[in-house]
Amino acid sequence: MALSHQFAFLLLLALPVACVSWTITHEEVFREPREFCKARAEQCRPLLARKFFYLFTCEYCFSHYIAAFFLVVTRYTLLYQGWRGYMVSWFALVWVANVYMSAFNRLRLEIKETNVSIATEQAVKEKVEETKIQVVR
Repeated sequence: MALSHQFAFLLLLALPVACVSWTITHEEVFREPREFCKARAEQCRPLLARKFFYLFTCEYCFSHYIAAFFLVVTRYTLLYQGWRGYMVSWFALVWVANVYMSAFNRLRLEIKETNVSIATEQAVKEKVEETKIQVVR
């Protein structure tokens, strides 16, 4: 496969990896299992058990396993054939997926900030209007 095709495939394959990782580790639909895993990660005595449950609360950690799953399903390799190609593609896929998740998180923060700013401006306007009405009376 040509390098340009490999790179395009990398960028496209990172989208579902990021989507699955973000959804499981952040979205409301998986809140209860995530809270259970968070509690177990904090309370389990064996180190291995704590680390296992922590996987489901960290998008970066979880994206490694999701990326590995997608590599097995798609048999995608980057730059090399065989195990070296899988290793390179695995880490590249995790990195690109995490860039996507970081960009998405930044976008969500900006949207929340804008909404808070609008709500604050609206509250100030309403307060000014109330003050004007009281002064007129």
